[in-house]
Amino acid sequence: MPSARVLGVVLALCAGLPADAREFRSSDVYPFDYPTVQAVVQVDKLMRERSGGTLGITVLGYDDRDSESFTAAQVRNGQLDMARINLAVLNNLSPSTAIFSLPYLFKSKEHARRILDGPIGEEILADLERHGLVGLCFYDGGPRHFDSVKQAIRTPADLKGLRIRVQQADIWTSILRAAGAEPVVAPADRVYLKLQSGVIDASEQNWPSYVTLRHYHVAPYLSLTEHAMTPAVLVFSKRIWDTLSAKDQAIIRDAARDSVPIMRRLWDDYEAAAEQTAEKAGAKIVRDVDRKAFADQFVPLYPSIIEDARLRSLVRRIQADQPLELQSEQPKE
Repeated sequence: MPSARVLGVVLALCAGLPADAREFRSSDVYPFDYPTVQAVVQVDKLMRERSGGTLGITVLGYDDRDSESFTAAQVRNGQLDMARINLAVLNNLSPSTAIFSLPYLFKSKEHARRILDGPIGEEILADLERHGLVGLCFYDGGPRHFDSVKQAIRTPADLKGLRIRVQQADIWTSILRAAGAEPVVAPADRVYLKLQSGVIDASEQNWPSYVTLRHYHVAPYLSLTEHAMTPAVLVFSKRIWDTLSAKDQAIIRDAARDSVPIMRRLWDDYEAAAEQTAEKAGAKIVRDVDRKAFADQFVPLYPSIIEDARLRSLVRRIQADQPLELQSEQPKE
């Protein structure tokens, strides 16, 4: 992570670290005020409080210029202790992660959060361990939309012929090809220049990323398709994790999970502020999108994307999920 800006957490250094202290390094591609970065700040705070100062995150990487695929590899091999990564980056490595990138899988933000916090979320986090990553928690990714340079994207037909940026290992490569688009793999920090130079015609982002990465300057059309709600995941290196005591592992895992509600409050505020920023800057927000047409074209692709029987069962469970208050209203047999 040589190109990352770093924040030295100097309080512990000034006070003098305990002899058995463990200080970790983290990474994120987003700036310091981004909700996921601030959530890891909270993780550091909770770790220090609960360990008596023996655990902490000394180097908080943000604005990292390495691709998230490269960062994931660093965490796996122990060169980096932990990182916040978009889950789509791990689709090829751990196939169950692809489920949460499926189009129109989640009915709402509340539905997505309920699944991520529940048994299915825990199962997918556990799957990461066999691949050298300890999944600590999920962070919201919000609804994703298409941002484009020259035209609004109101129906699936509008995607035909467009060169659209996707992340490496993202299942959306096959989905976009099926819609007649040309997927182009590119890391997040290269997308602005590719949009500006005409190498690509569009990308897909959530509100915070659209504004943070300044895409509204070069891709002024943001079509609110809400086609996916892919979360991010906070991961820890399994190689480093296995050197920790069970007590320290529990402190780190609990601190990560307790950061989630804070992250979500920050996310909701950041999302609303990003929308206002884009609109004031003159972005063309396209709200008359035919989401049903997108869903009708994309959802039938599930069987070609998810072939494993266990993973198909997880998808069915997510689709059948209902809030507790609705479950209690179901007639008893």
